[in-house]
Amino acid sequence: MHIISPSFKILSIPKTDDILRIIEFAGRICYKTESKIGKDTNSFIKRLIQSGHHSVIEHISVSVLLICDRGVSHELVRHRLASFSQESTRFANYSKEQFGKEITVIKPFFWKEDSNQYSIWLEAMQNAEKSYLSLIELGAKAEEARSVLPNSLKTEIVISCNIREWRHIFQLRCAKDAHPQMREIMLPILKEFRNIIPILFEDIHIEML
Repeated sequence: MHIISPSFKILSIPKTDDILRIIEFAGRICYKTESKIGKDTNSFIKRLIQSGHHSVIEHISVSVLLICDRGVSHELVRHRLASFSQESTRFANYSKEQFGKEITVIKPFFWKEDSNQYSIWLEAMQNAEKSYLSLIELGAKAEEARSVLPNSLKTEIVISCNIREWRHIFQLRCAKDAHPQMREIMLPILKEFRNIIPILFEDIHIEML
């Protein structure tokens, strides 16, 4: 059994200058102030965000690869205005050499490795792996054997959506009352988005881990 921490990679995002140019142009079209394009881009976009005129940021889409556990992914796919492509437990047979003949699980960061809670979790994961591999050995298909796989199972999921939906995702999934493992992966993504295009995310004030 392989134990890893969650991670992410931004797969596709326009250049920052292009993002701001497109958003400003869309906004200027609305107010017919094209003559002011480029004169106060940042302050104009900030005013759009502050006023709730968020339709203009729907013109920019970003794609991100997340490596997280199945429990986290089950929450993320509930977002409506997004596209998802996820590792399939129907077709991924973890008994194959391709997967090291083992399952990969996401480590629960909230339990120390020397705690009783972690020991119980680890035993449950080992039992799940043993049951899964035994079912495969007895002739079960991967789509059948997956019935014993845990929420902690590692999954890879590509999420693509526009900036407005990313803001919505961050506001919900980075909130203090969101699931701890959801915050563990989403807070670093928000931080990265802030680094790339701060003007579009700096107003999302979230208490960090």
